[in-house]
Amino acid sequence: MPQSLTLAEARAFLRVPDTSEDAVLTLLIDAAEARVATAAGVALTPASPAPLRLSILILVAHAYEHRAEPALALVEPWLAPYRKPRL
Repeated sequence: MPQSLTLAEARAFLRVPDTSEDAVLTLLIDAAEARVATAAGVALTPASPAPLRLSILILVAHAYEHRAEPALALVEPWLAPYRKPRL
């Protein structure tokens, strides 16, 4: 469940008029929040500074608009924290 943004905020930012995309939007918000929280080194809340919240919205918008064009290079920063070191 998103911590710093509401689904309604993401829908409004993306101009998605109904709830048909809620599942994918929730997934994108969760992933973007994790990425921003890791990059900023802070826990996100609804009271997080506007630049952090806007960063999440921009990541969500990019992922939503380019979902038909998957490219591993685009998601590499999202994967990096979970990579296991090679021995």
